[in-house]
Amino acid sequence: MMETRRIGAYAATHFRYAASDDGKVATITLDRPTRRNPLTFDAYAELRDLFRALALAEDVKAVVVTGSGGHFCSGGDVHEIIGPLTAMSMPQLLAFTRMTGDVVLAMRTCPQPIVAVVDGTCAGAGAMIALGSDFRIGTPEAKTAFLFVRVGLAGCDMGACALLPRVVGQGRAAELLYTGRVMTAEEGRDWGFFNRLVPGADALGDGHALARSLADGPTFAHAMTKKLLHQAWSMDLATEIEAEAQAQAICMQTADFRRAYEAFAAKERPTFEGN
Repeated sequence: MMETRRIGAYAATHFRYAASDDGKVATITLDRPTRRNPLTFDAYAELRDLFRALALAEDVKAVVVTGSGGHFCSGGDVHEIIGPLTAMSMPQLLAFTRMTGDVVLAMRTCPQPIVAVVDGTCAGAGAMIALGSDFRIGTPEAKTAFLFVRVGLAGCDMGACALLPRVVGQGRAAELLYTGRVMTAEEGRDWGFFNRLVPGADALGDGHALARSLADGPTFAHAMTKKLLHQAWSMDLATEIEAEAQAQAICMQTADFRRAYEAFAAKERPTFEGN
């Protein structure tokens, strides 16, 4: 029998991690507020490792990612990352860029839906963490920038050229990646980057409410939806339709599917257990 794997009370080192009382909703808070929550080498690595662990976790059903102090994340720390990068060799640089990309890949391939709650600054790698999430709830104060070009780098970082055009469209993605300009909260909402805008005082609660509704839903089916959304990018329509047929047939064998039918027949609300 396969051993049940649990994250439980994960002891984070480079950000804050908290779980709901039942363990089903995990909250990751980037927590260096005096500098708008920048990332360090170790923070990247720990985020990658945590999302990889979540792929095997059976207790966590949904994840919220946010920042403290009125900001989401300002990207890589200028002094702790950008400066040292200028002195690294090509193999060292490639190891770093692959690691940062692995953060987004781990987010996209873990089965749990991820809700990003974005306030204030959301820039560089921070914008990519938001983009790598499944849902984005912004505040009117959110300012998002894929500002790699502003430090002399290409806009193609951490999967930006794959993900951003699918969310906001090719032309808008090109504008943001070539110029590095700030996308306002209203643009983000109108372009589909944000699912909605919520006043700052209510945003985290709204994000948790969404995560809770997902965690209390048919989580096996949610994981299948996320997987197919991700795989569809590399499939033609016929292949995707066949993959969805197989996925749906698998979901029809779950106890959640049977519970939903029995609840409907009894005119009751179904209780999903993720199996």
